[in-house]
Parts: sequence; C-alpha cells; structure tokens
Amino acid sequence: MEIKKENRQWLDAMGLDHPIVIAGPCSAETEEQVLKTAHELKNTDTNVFRAGIWKPRTRPGGFEGVGALGLPWLQKVKEETGMLVTTEVGNANHVELALKHDIDILWIGARTTVNPFVVQEIADALKGVDIPVLVKNPVNPDLPLWLGAVERFKTAGITQLGAIHRGFSTYNSLHYRNKPKWHLAIELKKEFPNLPLILDPSHICGRRDTILDVSQTALDLNYDGFMIETHIDPDKAWSDAAQQITPARLAQITADLRIRKESSTEVEFQRKLNMHRKELDLIDNNIIDVLADRMGIAAEIGKLKHSENVAILQSGRWSDIISKMVELGVAKGLSKEFVEEIFRAIHVESINIQHNVK
Repeated sequence: MEIKKENRQWLDAMGLDHPIVIAGPCSAETEEQVLKTAHELKNTDTNVFRAGIWKPRTRPGGFEGVGALGLPWLQKVKEETGMLVTTEVGNANHVELALKHDIDILWIGARTTVNPFVVQEIADALKGVDIPVLVKNPVNPDLPLWLGAVERFKTAGITQLGAIHRGFSTYNSLHYRNKPKWHLAIELKKEFPNLPLILDPSHICGRRDTILDVSQTALDLNYDGFMIETHIDPDKAWSDAAQQITPARLAQITADLRIRKESSTEVEFQRKLNMHRKELDLIDNNIIDVLADRMGIAAEIGKLKHSENVAILQSGRWSDIISKMVELGVAKGLSKEFVEEIFRAIHVESINIQHNVK
C-alpha cells in the first residue's frame, strides 16, 4: 500500500516554519490543570495540545484517566487558546465521544496498535470521518504490526495519517524507559516515505533530563516533529511524573534544538561525503566476509559437538563472550546496548547453524 503526499496534507497545511510540536500533560487531571497548562503552552512553539483522557494501565488500580468528563476541558482549550487538540482513543466508543467533542486529531496508543482486532474496530468507527490519525508503534518491536495499523486506517478511508515513535518495551534498560530502536523507525520511513514521523521522547526516555538529546537525534534523522508530555507541576502529576516537563522547559528545549539540512550541494562537502561512504562500503563488505567466516567456524563446532553428543548451547561460554565483547566495545566507544544486540544476533545465528549441521 502506498502512502502519498496528500496523506500528510494535515501537517503541510499548517505551513509551519519548525517541526510540529504536540505538547500537554500525560493525563488530564482537572479542568484547572488542563487550562493552565494550555495557556502557558500557547506562548511556546506548541501547535497541538495533547492530554490523555483514557489511560490504559498494565495492572488495575492505577489512575486510568478522568474519562469523558475531560473532553469538554479540551473543547475549552480550543476556544481559549486557538490550538488544535488531540487525545488517545482505544475503542469505538472513545472515537464516538471524541468526535462529539470536536477533537481535531486522534492518536492510537502502543497497547492498541499491537492488537489488529482493536485497530480495525477503531478504523471502522472512523469510516466517513476524515480526521487525522497518528499511530504509535506497538509496544513490541514488530514493524509489520506498525505498518499494518497505518494500512488499516488508510483502507478505511482515512487520508490524513501519521506515525508516532515512542520506543519499544524492554527489560531492565539502564538508559531508556522504552528503547528507541531507531532502525525500525527508519524502516517505517523507507516503506512509507511520505508518512509524517513524530517522536515521543517522553516515553522513550522515561525521565525529563534526556529529552533534549533524544529529540536532537530525531531531528538529525529528519523527523517531522515531537509529542512531549508537559505539565504545569510535573512532580505532582497523577501519571508518569518523572518524564514530564514544564512549559518553560519545553520552550528552552525547542530553542536549543538544531534543525539540520537534508543535504548540501557544496562541492567539498559532497566530495568528502562520497569518500566516507566508499570507506563504509568497504568496511560493510568486510563485515559480511568476517561474519561468513565466523559462521563457518560455528558449523565446524556444530559438527564436532554432534559427533561427541555434546549440547549445542554452552551458557558459560556465551556469558564469557558477551561480557568480554561488551567490555571491549565500550572501551572503543560503542554503547553497551549496541554490542549486546549485535552479539545476541550473532549467537542466535550460530546456534541455528550448529543445530542444522549433521
């Protein structure tokens, strides 16, 4: 399925001279909190005000949002500030209520994107209503699920589309609440180059002090904008307090961000760029050769283990390898997460090869 330039018209029609900024609290808590936050955001680069009305929670007992009670608050935001408003919808009933209260943009949350049945239910509820729909990546790193959710809305007749990259759930991550796995967002853009791609650094970071750095990475990768959780008193927020920032901090972050040019026609730049790309091509070819050699050795080890009736998986050996490689990689300036991910993939392929040899 093709995503065309007209599918981003909702964004292009805004005529912005900067990446789109969608900001507001994780959760709408009180009318006062919503309106006060909105009025402070009106004086920033914020284009769309966001607030969670219904909050899906992994376990029961937590704050699950004020529900439809908060929708008139968003209407007041529109009336008093002139900003567009958006909220998350998780089922057909949410869609009906949001449309009745003149919500301008809807987004589909990560827990919803993971379920094609629910995505289809929401898409069916929107037939005949061409409102912009932004689809967050699923909680698990499954690119086809993300692509499929966008396609379901396109098939339902929604022509105004976008994607939100909020990272992917992971166990025991030291640096991120949800790992960005930038390569998956890049693959999404390769598949749908005209689809607006918006970063949600709040959910990737899980803490407010790293939002600027992650947002700059997104700009360096030509993202179209940001959805950033912003609250008048973040430490007292009813949900996700650690990752929310004040409107004043948002203004500082957007001022500090640097928008990169997509390219340069300057002759010396192009010469150096082509030189470095040729170097990368040679190194990439060498990487493939080295990996092929390694897998060849893994096959020989597999034969040896098979002949001696020895188990393929040697946990102690694997633990030693990953510890040594992480230490070596970090010493050479590579991130721990990157080295672990690369060597886990190598280990899985080695196991597969050893399992298949006779």
